[in-house]
Amino acid sequence: MLMLLRLLARLPLRFYQALGGVLGWIVYLSSARYASRLRDNLRSSGIPKSEEHYRSLLRSAIAEAGRQGIEILPIWFGPHEDVCRLVRSCSGEDEVMAAYKAGRGVILLTPHLGCFEVAAIYAAARFPITVLYRPPHLRWLNGLVVAGRGRGRERLAPATLGGVRLLFKALRNGEAIGVLPDQVPSSGEGVWVDFFGRAAYTMTLIGRLCEALDPAVFVAVARRLPRGAGYDIEVERIEGNLAGAAGSARINAAVENAVRKCPEQYLWSYNRYKHPAGAPLPPAEVKA
Repeated sequence: MLMLLRLLARLPLRFYQALGGVLGWIVYLSSARYASRLRDNLRSSGIPKSEEHYRSLLRSAIAEAGRQGIEILPIWFGPHEDVCRLVRSCSGEDEVMAAYKAGRGVILLTPHLGCFEVAAIYAAARFPITVLYRPPHLRWLNGLVVAGRGRGRERLAPATLGGVRLLFKALRNGEAIGVLPDQVPSSGEGVWVDFFGRAAYTMTLIGRLCEALDPAVFVAVARRLPRGAGYDIEVERIEGNLAGAAGSARINAAVENAVRKCPEQYLWSYNRYKHPAGAPLPPAEVKA
């Protein structure tokens, strides 16, 4: 199967993004639950300034969600050098490299925005990076994830106690780690804080890492360019104390800021506001 995927991955990115736009609409029209969540999350974000603006963003977000899903194939299984060349620019790269060369450790936060997969691959071409991921339940699918993501100097750390130890080890060695900051954590591993005006169970892992090791923390977004032209990466540093609920709220605010720059490329269909089993009930109001 890997050989077939690597062969298919050689098709141009423009083809996959066109196909993804169609698939995005097929999924949207096929699943009422998916469509309802996408609409509700986008509307409640407060980003749309009018009904016309909302409908325009909705149409774009539906197509972009499909592109985000299908472009995994060429990103994971295309030739490594070709994938890195898809990145047309990377603003903020010098600051990241300076932090890495200083040996203090680097955390790259890549939310469900744009093509977060290519951001990790691009980083791994420059320094070792350990990326936290949640293994799929199907063993064969996990094999594809490992084969697609674990290339270059990118290592994978499962979202387990052992995986968290790998993150601590990488930072102690002055290396980089990658984390999806808007992924809903398991019960006991998060705190309810504001995200676009609603209570969202948000991981506290990043704050614990910062308290222990004082790494440099950045939000990295790979914005998808039109007509398969590639990606522009923008990296911005998060300053201040990131520990505790206040730190998690600060991280959410940084993610919000990134989303507002290209809201159509955020994965609004993601169940960001779900209540993990065993987690405390969300408060009626959340203070940032």
